[in-house]
Amino acid sequence: MRFSIGDQSEDKIARLADYIDRSHAMVAITGAGISLSGGGVTYGQLSRSIRSGGFGSDRFLRSYVKTMHRYHPSPSHYALRELEEEGKLIGIITTNEDCMHTMAGSKNVAEIQGGFQINRCSKCGRHYDGYEIWDQEDLPKCESCGGRILPWELYSHISLWDEGVKKAQDWISKADLLLVIGTNGYYGNVYWSYRRRDAVIVQINPGRTGFDSVADLNIREPCDDVFQKLKARRHEATEVPGTDERRGENG
Repeated sequence: MRFSIGDQSEDKIARLADYIDRSHAMVAITGAGISLSGGGVTYGQLSRSIRSGGFGSDRFLRSYVKTMHRYHPSPSHYALRELEEEGKLIGIITTNEDCMHTMAGSKNVAEIQGGFQINRCSKCGRHYDGYEIWDQEDLPKCESCGGRILPWELYSHISLWDEGVKKAQDWISKADLLLVIGTNGYYGNVYWSYRRRDAVIVQINPGRTGFDSVADLNIREPCDDVFQKLKARRHEATEVPGTDERRGENG
């Protein structure tokens, strides 16, 4: 595909649109950068803040859960859901624990560090799946024994979630296009080596990361701006010229 000489950022959007249109199996790899425009803080930011203040886990949970349900998925979360619905995106690999991809409607999400959708009772071990359990005034208690319910991060001592890692390895081994969005690639060592060597890599991140040297295309813009331009570009490319005027001319 040939690209006309013009605004450099727009040329990159055109390249991204072409990569997506040609792709048969795309995977997105996301980090904190995709969530920040929704108005909240990341789990890592809050965790560091609370640890430095010496607060207990209940204080931690109340603070994070209150924040999680105060903000909302970003336009980029919804853009990825639309690509999944279109049949282009086969999966999302994320280190985020905020459940925003699921809240936006995405079905195939590998939360490799776990998240607030994976919970269990600290006393009897009963599992409670789904982030909805945290959307209440007080911290949830186990229906069986009354014990404290903890999310994966706390009851696993922040270890990786094996099921999420296996999904990530499977999806990335099939992907012909990788979108790296707002992440530095933390824990990428558990899935990155499984990628296809012929996969095209596109990074969307205003700052520089370790992906710079391996990406076929680096777009130095906020991801929400990129997906807005991408949607307009793809819509423009699929528009069929109107026929009303031609009918008038021929009639």
